[in-house]
Parts: sequence; C-alpha cells; structure tokens
Amino acid sequence: MRLAWPLAITFSALPALAQYAGPAILSRGDAPASMSAPEVDFRPFGNISAAYVSGLSSLQAASQGTTLGDVSSMGVLLSFGVSGTHSWKHTKVGVDYAGSISHYSTATYGSYNNQSFLLSVSHQFSPHSSFSLRNNASIASQPFALPGLPQTVTFDPSSTYNPTTDFYNNRTISLGTYASITLQKSARLSFNFGGQAGLAERQGGVGLYSTTTAGATGDAQYRLTGHTTVGGLYSYTHYEYHGTFNATDVQSLSGTYSIQLSRSLEFSGFGGFSQIETKFLQNVPLNPALAALIGFANGVVINYTHAYHPAFSGRLARTFPRGVVYLSSAYSVTPGNGLFLTSTAFSNSAGYSYTGLKRWSLGATAAYLQANSISNVIGSYGDVSGGFSASRQVGRFIHMTFNWSVMKYESPSFNGYNRLTYAGNLGLAFSPGDIPLRVW
Repeated sequence: MRLAWPLAITFSALPALAQYAGPAILSRGDAPASMSAPEVDFRPFGNISAAYVSGLSSLQAASQGTTLGDVSSMGVLLSFGVSGTHSWKHTKVGVDYAGSISHYSTATYGSYNNQSFLLSVSHQFSPHSSFSLRNNASIASQPFALPGLPQTVTFDPSSTYNPTTDFYNNRTISLGTYASITLQKSARLSFNFGGQAGLAERQGGVGLYSTTTAGATGDAQYRLTGHTTVGGLYSYTHYEYHGTFNATDVQSLSGTYSIQLSRSLEFSGFGGFSQIETKFLQNVPLNPALAALIGFANGVVINYTHAYHPAFSGRLARTFPRGVVYLSSAYSVTPGNGLFLTSTAFSNSAGYSYTGLKRWSLGATAAYLQANSISNVIGSYGDVSGGFSASRQVGRFIHMTFNWSVMKYESPSFNGYNRLTYAGNLGLAFSPGDIPLRVW
C-alpha cells in the first residue's frame, strides 16, 4: 500500500512524455486546456446584412474639415468565412477565417474590406519534442473586437498582436507569426523556445506610423502535480517604426503559474517586470544666441529613455459542454496604435460564447484598455468596448444573424480623442452543418 500513491502519481504523469497534458500555459499562448476538441469540421458560411455604423473617421476626411465622430451611415454588409480543424497522426491544423465587404451610403467613406485569419499548427516530432505555430493576420479598415476564444484554433488570440485600438478608418494590414519548439525532458519538466515576427502597416494617411516587430522567448515549466505547473519566462521584443527614427527594446522576466481548479475551471498567468529602452527624435528649443546665428528656433536631439515597468497577465476560464466564459487581465508594453507609439497598457476583457445543438448560438465580449504613450507623444489614451452576436437557425442551412458592437475612445490628455462609435447589422446567412452558425 505504501507504493500505491507514488506509483499512481508516476503513471498519471507518463502521458506528458509524449505531450504536455496539464493546465494551459498562458505564457505559451495556449487556449484553455479544457476547450480542446478532437475535431471540428471545416464549415464555410456566407452572410448578407443591412448595416448601420456611426463615428466613421479617416485622415482624409479630417483634413477636409469633417468632425470626428459626426458621420453615421446606413450600408450593406457581405461577410463570408470558414473555420474548422483537422488532425492527422502527428499533426493538427486549426483555421478561423472571416472576411467582409461593406458599402456605406456616405460617399466620403464608400466601401471597406475587412479580413481576419487565425491559423494554428501543431506537430509532434517525437515523444519528447513538438512544434507549434500561431498566426494572426488581418486587413482592417474598421476597428474590431478580439474574436474571444475560437473553438477551432489552439491558442488565445489575446496572446498575439491585434491592432484593435486603431483610431482612424484607414486600412491596416497586420501580420503576427509565432513559432516555438517544446522539449519534454521528463514527465514533469519541459522547455519552450520560440520567436516572433510581426508587421502593422497603416495606409492612407501621413502621420500614422507602421510598425515592424521581432522577438524571442524561452521558458522552463515544471509540473508540481497533475493539476499545477510553475515556471519561469524570459522574452525580448524589438519595435521599429517606419518613417521616423523611433525604436523600442523590451526585455521581460516573469514567473509563471497554471492550475486546473476543476475539470472545467482553470487559471493561468505570469508576472514579473519589463525593462524598456526607447529612442526617438525630439524637437528642442535652441539657445537664443544660436537661434539668431543659424536662423532656426528649434533643433533635433535623440531622446533616450530607460525604465522598468511591471509585466503580468492572467486568465480564468470555465468551459461548458456547449460554451466557454473567461476573464482576463494584463499589463504589458505595446507598439501603440499608429498615432501613439510605444505604450504601456493595462487591459481587462471578458467573454462568453454558447453554441447550442438545436437553433441558437450566442456570444458576448467586453474590454477595457488604459494606455500611456511613452514615446513620440506623452499622454494617456484608452477605450471601452463591447459586442453581442447571435444567430438562429431558421432553415436547414439558413440562419438569421445579428451583431452589435460599441467602442468609446477616451483620453484625459487629448480632448479630440474622445468619441463614441457603434455598429450593428441584421441579416441572413447560409452555412451547411447541424449546429447553429457562430458569427463572432
């Protein structure tokens, strides 16, 4: 009997030799482990809706004297996409793609084209090593909320860069790729090494800066028990801004903790500090004597700042047979939104999704962001956003769909930044399948 307990622990940990089977590790970008599904059939959809949007803005329209947030318009929205997963013996691929083309009656703003593409690939090289790829790409002319926790990809989209706080309706092309290798040294100990590359290209306006991102991460994780994992994480990230001399280097060191509180409830997070080094050009007034000599009142210097900030992130998730609810919070360094550059950001978000087996599918998200720009413009900005989506199956492959979203931009430092935008659409969708269509 004395050997029974040690043997039970040993055999329960053996599957980890082939693949980590504990609670999700947020620092590795994992979606909640209890969300894992063996297979979700690839499912296309097409949707046509009547739409209404407020708060349209662009740099071109602003330069023509249009007040931000004053333009509203009716329109038509055509959306389409596909999602699903497929597994082979050693490989699993997940896809979540959605696109839309919208046309508004206000001639100044015309048509918009939005695309969102999430891709996850995992491959088991051997019982002790595996490869993971996370890809988040988008083409957006209108800010949109995070896609919550999609069922068909194996990572949390909030762990990748999303240009969801962009202020203007100018086109932004975004791409973030994260690749890593996990080495399982024993039933309890694993190491992960990865790299990332990203791009956010903002088009259609002078004064909006594009960003290139590169970085690397490394961590060690140790399973204390079958339900608890602890570890340490180091990451390095470099931001480079196009069209201006401005660059940021961020190094972070954190401890990690993950626990499966029950079969369907788990928490994962990390916490530590970040060292931020920023260089940018700054205009400074010249000595009056020098100004009179050369004829310029101001000069340009390279401003260098070096500071330490906290770094943390946490997520509590509860899964249900037909849905998931989650709460998350984070303090991190971001490349900004094209108007404000390197920023520290405190964010909170929550979401719920339900996919019934009969006729209904529902989803809701809410988020709050408070950021402080520490680079080109010193000041604070943020937003509060929320959204609700629903679909009801009204025929074999026909669904009625509804979406509503709202975003309030806020800044105590810049009055012109404060405005409220919202958008909604109601339509009909076609999608083959036996369960209600998910439209978020």
